[in-house]
Amino acid sequence: MNNVRPESMARITTTELANAFIDEQVKEVREQVGDKKVLLALSGGVDSSVVAALLIKAIGKQLVCVHVNHGLMRKGESEAVIEVFRNQLDANLIYVDATDRFLGLLEGVSEPEKKRKIIGGEFIKVFDEEASKLEGISFLAQGTIYPDILESDGVKAHHNVGGLPEDMQFELVEPIKLLYKDEVRVVGKALGLPVSMVDRQPFPGPGLGVRCLGAITRDRLHALREADAILREEFDLAGLNLKVWQYFIAVPDVKSVGVKNDKRYEGWPAIIRAVNTTDAMSATIEEIPYELLHKITARITAEVEGINRVLYDLTPKPVGTIEWE
Repeated sequence: MNNVRPESMARITTTELANAFIDEQVKEVREQVGDKKVLLALSGGVDSSVVAALLIKAIGKQLVCVHVNHGLMRKGESEAVIEVFRNQLDANLIYVDATDRFLGLLEGVSEPEKKRKIIGGEFIKVFDEEASKLEGISFLAQGTIYPDILESDGVKAHHNVGGLPEDMQFELVEPIKLLYKDEVRVVGKALGLPVSMVDRQPFPGPGLGVRCLGAITRDRLHALREADAILREEFDLAGLNLKVWQYFIAVPDVKSVGVKNDKRYEGWPAIIRAVNTTDAMSATIEEIPYELLHKITARITAEVEGINRVLYDLTPKPVGTIEWE
């Protein structure tokens, strides 16, 4: 299958079109794979989740999914992957909790690029280790989508597994590589994946590692995860999750004085970032009602240990990037 989307290919906007696409891909995957096994790194992101669901429909237990929890996932994300894929779709899922391994390597590392390299490199190592324990794997599935091909004219190495040993020769299975992101979501819903997973906002590969600014500590990472969960919950309740492209909390390695129970204490600030964009090249700031900002602030400062201020980042891109690191 080539990497150019045919001009005659209609944009998938309805369940009917999605089902037709799914049937076609199921047939193609069965022809390509036969009775062999396929390996997939399942991050829980939209693309890898849709590929997993599609391949389970096509080849069932011949698909082996490996989910590596690097300890930098958002609250409840790894649990959601296990619930949906192992419990609901009966997938052949290998779950690896590598939290201690990743956080150990990241200890004392404050330089953002170095953090990204450690997380990316270790992810590949963990995946390689799991892959080498398996026998009879002939194919590697990837959640490559059309914009990846247009941008890189090749494999999305940073996102998918780019470092498998040379002696492991896999043929690629890329069932959604001609789809745009909005189409992937329509297909995911047609496959019965939960809306929370299919409409999940973009999440960087290094996860909360690039939002826990500077050197990552467990206590600050925990505070970030809890504050981020509150922000997401309140955006859901207010219907802003449908209007805002990406929203999250960043927690810098800075403390300021606060007051709790009439005593002074030091805590970190939680910074809210909420942006809209069409292409991620530029981004505008979403106007959040003050009433909601007050509610989020009250909840985070009351419920999250270690955070005593909430700030709102008003910087568009350019001049500020979407992520802080």
